[in-house]
Amino acid sequence: MAPGALISEPPSAINIVTKRPSSTTTPSNNQADRSIFPDGIRTSGQHNPIYSLLRPYQDFPKSITGPTVWQKEQFEADATSWTHRFTPSEVAELGATADAFIASGVDLTGISKSNFPLPTLHRTLEALRADLLDGKGFVLFKGFPATEWGPRKTATAYMGLGTHLGYFVSQNGRGHVLGHVKDVGDDAGQIHRVRIYRTAARQFFHADDGDLVGLLCVHRAAEGGESDLVSVHAVWNELQQRHPDVAELLTRPIWYFDRKGEVSEGQEEWTRQPVFYLEPGGKGRVYCKFDPYYVRSLTRFSDKGIIPPLSEEQKRAIEILEDTCQRLALHMILEVGDIQFLSNAHILHARTAYKGECLLAWLLVLRTCFF
Repeated sequence: MAPGALISEPPSAINIVTKRPSSTTTPSNNQADRSIFPDGIRTSGQHNPIYSLLRPYQDFPKSITGPTVWQKEQFEADATSWTHRFTPSEVAELGATADAFIASGVDLTGISKSNFPLPTLHRTLEALRADLLDGKGFVLFKGFPATEWGPRKTATAYMGLGTHLGYFVSQNGRGHVLGHVKDVGDDAGQIHRVRIYRTAARQFFHADDGDLVGLLCVHRAAEGGESDLVSVHAVWNELQQRHPDVAELLTRPIWYFDRKGEVSEGQEEWTRQPVFYLEPGGKGRVYCKFDPYYVRSLTRFSDKGIIPPLSEEQKRAIEILEDTCQRLALHMILEVGDIQFLSNAHILHARTAYKGECLLAWLLVLRTCFF
């Protein structure tokens, strides 16, 4: 889905009538009424962008300035500018609220800011939320008692914390809202059917579907599994300066993304969209939506001539984008009890390959509006 104006409350459901494609036949999957979704179409699954709202390359800025543009050197010397260590009183409040929620008998999927009050911590979270959306785009919490609380209390406290940054959305076709990032034995070579977070393989720089994503470190790997973050806007500036041809190519809606089987009746097995978007109206921000695994996994269709294969120019663009991200990225190692929240709107993130058991609890929280 393509990003649009940032707003503080979810809009009413959007009714969009589209012509169903005829090239792909899939099993029936009855859709729920979109009016039940907080953001209508944007939380009802994967969709193509509204092509009439896409802007051509010449409308994009030559350079971006402001707090969303940062260099790793700004933060490497002073981690205090992007970390928040939970105080004993904040941990106590979080734990007491989690206990009360569990005692209420409400299902975990029913958790919300209204039934998980954090009167003290909420003020801190509001400020951090503003920085996530309009500032550097990431924060690292430290000191979450993941080893002291059981799995249920840990999950409750973690999800409850997330509700003060946004409302959670499902992460896959199974409707999971809280996932485990761990190696479950899936074959990372089968990229057309496997989600890479279910393997120990390296994750290249990418953005997830929610506006914000959270990662709670429950268990560290014996080796690897480290995190890298980069400012999308710093990457854009670098591409414009060094590789404007690549920047231009990445703004074209010629990039096919694999749905990896998460397809409803009448949908194709892929979406077609650009990698960089320009927000229509509003603040005119530049957004990035990319995951190379989802772009490279469509050879089962391109080999048959159903969709175009990646051109040599596109392959080069993917390499230059990844290389630029690696060169500009801030590297961090998550310890047990660390929670990383970041904005998918203007941050790309990656994870190194790992060995041994590594467990991260993954939460997508959604607060802003996409068109």
